[in-house]
Amino acid sequence: MIKKKRANEIFRRLARRYPDPEPALDWSHAWELLVATVLAAQCTDERVNKVTPALFKRWPTIADMATADIHEVEEMVRSTGFFRNKAKNIVASASLIINEFGGRVPETMAELIRLPGVARKTANIVLSNAFHIHEGIAVDTHVKRLSFRLGLTKHTDPVRIEKDLMPLFERKNWGDINHFLVYYGREVCNAQRPRCTECELADICPKKGVE
Repeated sequence: MIKKKRANEIFRRLARRYPDPEPALDWSHAWELLVATVLAAQCTDERVNKVTPALFKRWPTIADMATADIHEVEEMVRSTGFFRNKAKNIVASASLIINEFGGRVPETMAELIRLPGVARKTANIVLSNAFHIHEGIAVDTHVKRLSFRLGLTKHTDPVRIEKDLMPLFERKNWGDINHFLVYYGREVCNAQRPRCTECELADICPKKGVE
């Protein structure tokens, strides 16, 4: 099966399995999604969702976070891991948004990746879900693993993987394919023991049974 046709079939089957894709992180506006995504690095979404309610209650606006005491923020996000860097980046991002972006989360890739701790993955998640703007496809560990196993890329670098994936899916579906691959990576095609015998993509998977 040619790569483009395989990609279309993967999307069709996973769209049927996941009719209402959305982030597993809890958020109500772009700033909350940005913060939650930064905290989710090397951490589970479930853990982040336990931390963010108190965090957003303590500093409900971007302006509040921009003047937050860094040590207090560190303590509140400690359980997410790498808490010092995460706290520093969140406070610094809030300050930059206030001082250079008029107090609003920017809506372009070029501007978002200027924020401390924000790379293309986080920017793509914010753009797609908060603003419905599709500049790329967020590539996390699940997307990276499934893209390789399903024969959609031969690369391991997230930026190269993203470039391989973008032509394979309609632009309007770039956000959804990220959700689909993340969900499926957690439920079926996991890292250590992929459940190939239960996989509804097994008949079109070049790596079936290899790992």
